[in-house]
Amino acid sequence: MRIEAYNNIQQVYSSRKKAQVAEAVKTQAVADNLEISPIGKDYVFAKNAVNAAPDVRKDVVEPIKEKMQAGTYDVSAADLASKLLDE
Repeated sequence: MRIEAYNNIQQVYSSRKKAQVAEAVKTQAVADNLEISPIGKDYVFAKNAVNAAPDVRKDVVEPIKEKMQAGTYDVSAADLASKLLDE
């Protein structure tokens, strides 16, 4: 049995493995880059605008609320049905 031949094979394998590790390190050294598309920027802008808008339109709700509390709010069934069908 020749031990020298085994050692030579092991050295070749070891040097090859070191080269693979060195190349892997080179490929990992590249910095990542992220760029948001114009559509993505528009989406974020629109989402922020929606989140900033109030959930309730107080200029519409307050007069109706006052009429309901005073007992003077009256909506005809025909008007209600018409508005429901329009939407």
